[in-house]
Amino acid sequence: MNNLTINLIQTELKWESVKENQEHFSDLISQIDKTDLIILPEMFTTGFSMNSAELAETVNGKSTLWMKEQAAKKNAVVCGSIIIEEKDTYYNRLIWMRPDGTFESYDKRHLFRMANENNHFSSGASKLIVELKGWRICPLVCYDLRFPVWSRNKAKTDRKTYANWDYDILLYIANWPEARIKAWEKLIYARAIENQCFVAAVNRIGKDGKDINYSGNSMLVDAKGELIWKAKDNYEEVKTLEISKIELEAFREKFPVGMDGDSFKI
Repeated sequence: MNNLTINLIQTELKWESVKENQEHFSDLISQIDKTDLIILPEMFTTGFSMNSAELAETVNGKSTLWMKEQAAKKNAVVCGSIIIEEKDTYYNRLIWMRPDGTFESYDKRHLFRMANENNHFSSGASKLIVELKGWRICPLVCYDLRFPVWSRNKAKTDRKTYANWDYDILLYIANWPEARIKAWEKLIYARAIENQCFVAAVNRIGKDGKDINYSGNSMLVDAKGELIWKAKDNYEEVKTLEISKIELEAFREKFPVGMDGDSFKI
């Protein structure tokens, strides 16, 4: 499969209201025709709340079941993060839900201490790389964007070309405030260029319960660092886009900078 169809949903989130957010996203997803992947924002059921003990669900709770239903209806992967409790520990957990009801998960590695996220959640210990129709995808969450080592793609040094990197797409879901939106945009371009991959980044809009404003600026950038699409500021958008694996691999083979990258372990 050479092309992948992805859908990015940029919208406002209702503060700490799982029911309202599920209903709104159900409506937005129903408008999508055909896609392979539907990307929702970080903490899409609650907004970026630190009320982890009150809002947490189990990994098989109502939000995961809702994601399972939506994935089955659209025959597409649905991903987004929710607040999960596991053995009296709370995580900002991204769920990668497949149409058949199986799923993978990634716990946010870098917790945003300026909002005390590190005092209400536990950090994840490992990255997740998933495969979808021949594409390898690395999903990360918001503040992770600021840490290039954690996001770093690795080329296989025993190969002659770039065709077999760790991943082809970096995916970021976020609640990234408007006050720091210039950093959001610059970092997205940087991650795409340094990792020679597509970057799909979905952010929310509107104000949260702490009166923090979010302008969105969701984006899709290619491996050359060129903008494919950017959402309108402060505007709800449900955008479907198609990307080419052939073009990505051709660029990697023609300009194989990663073959000279530094090796390291985390």
